[in-house]
Amino acid sequence: MNNIKKFKSILSNETSIIGKERYLNSAVLIPIVVMNDDEFILFEKRSATVKQSGEVSFPGGHFDENCDTDFLSTAIRETSEELGIASEKINVLGKLGTLVAPMGIIVETYVGLLDIQNISELYIDQNEVERIFLIPLEHFLNTEPEHFNIRLEIHPYTVFENGEKQELLPVKELGLPEKYSYPWKTEKHRVLVYRNNEEVIWGITAELIYDLSKKIRMNYEQV
Repeated sequence: MNNIKKFKSILSNETSIIGKERYLNSAVLIPIVVMNDDEFILFEKRSATVKQSGEVSFPGGHFDENCDTDFLSTAIRETSEELGIASEKINVLGKLGTLVAPMGIIVETYVGLLDIQNISELYIDQNEVERIFLIPLEHFLNTEPEHFNIRLEIHPYTVFENGEKQELLPVKELGLPEKYSYPWKTEKHRVLVYRNNEEVIWGITAELIYDLSKKIRMNYEQV
């Protein structure tokens, strides 16, 4: 019964992600820019030298335990570095939420207002960012994204180029059902796409925009 007494100290009513440390933990900031009383969302197109080359994203990156105290500090640090803006000019409005992507990526997402009059005031890090552009927030509030689906396939083994097969999950040895000795597919995974005059916005970035837009519209309806 001694263990039962410990449950109250280790359990909580707050939402948490079990095994979070096994995933790639990152944080992004959705930057808002206000010009002439109009609200815009700032996007980055990644440079050719980074892993997500050519893709549209928000400023952000991996949590660095050597210099980040929490995920918010990750988002601010990365935004400051990638956009060339002082951290004091990033007014964090709050946290949008946590996105868990099926590829094993966790994205802590914040929304912030940039204290600038024009994006010409920004000095992007061209090692990471090819270009930046603005799209009116109103566009996303009034535009439904296109919905597509993909399937993810899980393999319990790896086959190398020379034909050698390496077993990753010893199904037979563990006495697991035989069906897990073969690749199996997950349920359909939704992929959202926004098309516009600038760039195609899809994947995680589109999911975050969709969630933000949905919450803003819901707030309008409740007022």
